[in-house]
Amino acid sequence: MPKIVKTVKATAPKKTIAAKPQAAKKPKTKKGVKEKKSEANANEVRVLSSKIVFEGPVFRVLRDHLIEPGGKEGIRDIIRHNGSAVILAVDKSKSKKDPWIVVERQYRHAANQFLWELPAGKLEAGEDALEGAKRELEEETGYQAKKWKPLVRYYASPGFLGEAMLVFLAEGLIAGRAHPEEDENIEIRLVKLSEVLKMIDKGAILDGKTLTSVLLYARQMAGKHKK
Repeated sequence: MPKIVKTVKATAPKKTIAAKPQAAKKPKTKKGVKEKKSEANANEVRVLSSKIVFEGPVFRVLRDHLIEPGGKEGIRDIIRHNGSAVILAVDKSKSKKDPWIVVERQYRHAANQFLWELPAGKLEAGEDALEGAKRELEEETGYQAKKWKPLVRYYASPGFLGEAMLVFLAEGLIAGRAHPEEDENIEIRLVKLSEVLKMIDKGAILDGKTLTSVLLYARQMAGKHKK
């Protein structure tokens, strides 16, 4: 009898799957750290170089090579100034609703005309703004004030001028003798607030610090009387 031979079907060898190498884990960072860092870089200014191209008794001009916030590189000519004190001197002795305002008229060569203005003057390096305001008011007008209060701080022309204007409200005026500097020829007047506002409406007042200070003060006065 023939031998019965059992046949066994060949099976394909089992596939082995190689383990994938694990990626290195990134160090954990606190939530919001990256955002804060990017915001800081967006607001950062890098001054690559700065040189004085003009220096006078009142201001100096700097030429800055810088990278502005956002990464834009450029050259900027900037007027650097110690800042100025502006005085809105108010006399309420006759009327609280329509007080008298101390104004000056003087020639301004840059504007090529006479301008009506509030008393003001530049601050010395490191000088306290309030002390500078008291000095300028007495020098230019002869007035002193019993009560002082900051009104507003602003930049007159920040595109190229670094001068900050600090405005003070001065009340309780005491008249005295003015002693302006030799190169100052100033005409002093007391004008009712209502009349100053009419001058502004007519375009008779063109000085920026006077417009800013008087209009803000009038707005605050109007708000108080509504209450």
